[in-house]
Amino acid sequence: MEYHQFSSLNIAKRCASMRMDKLDKRILQELQNNGAITNLELSEKIGLSPSPCARRVKQLQESGIIKGQVTLLDASKLELKLIALIQISMDRHTPDRFEVFEEKVRTFPEVIECLLITGQSADYQLKVVIPDMEYYQELLLNKITKIEGVTDVHSSFILREVHSTTELPLNHITS
Repeated sequence: MEYHQFSSLNIAKRCASMRMDKLDKRILQELQNNGAITNLELSEKIGLSPSPCARRVKQLQESGIIKGQVTLLDASKLELKLIALIQISMDRHTPDRFEVFEEKVRTFPEVIECLLITGQSADYQLKVVIPDMEYYQELLLNKITKIEGVTDVHSSFILREVHSTTELPLNHITS
């Protein structure tokens, strides 16, 4: 009977109008903290038996709330010691111009974040992780400024990372 409650059809219905409760929120908090946690460990931490815990995780995945899992690497231990924020202005604000830029930027492995922004003179902000200033110069002159439509580039370099997290705030979620 319990299986019937969580059949594929019922999972799809719940995901379409996903209403999260305290257990869902706790699952998300634990998974954000440690994506490699086993289902057994997760179920123990949130006080739920393993099968219902696994079903809830699956529902959160199918609803799109959980987009995927990643492994976070230490950039400095991989000789990636320079982080730059690059603001880019475009010559035209047309969908096709932006599409070409975005498509090209997605091919650069050094770009770990590309944001279309407002409130600045720039149109985009890139966050790049690179080994050194020489590499940065190569990236800037031979890749970024060669993208059609790029008219202006301003760069800032990170001196020290004061706070950085991949965890989203969940305190606004009410049960």
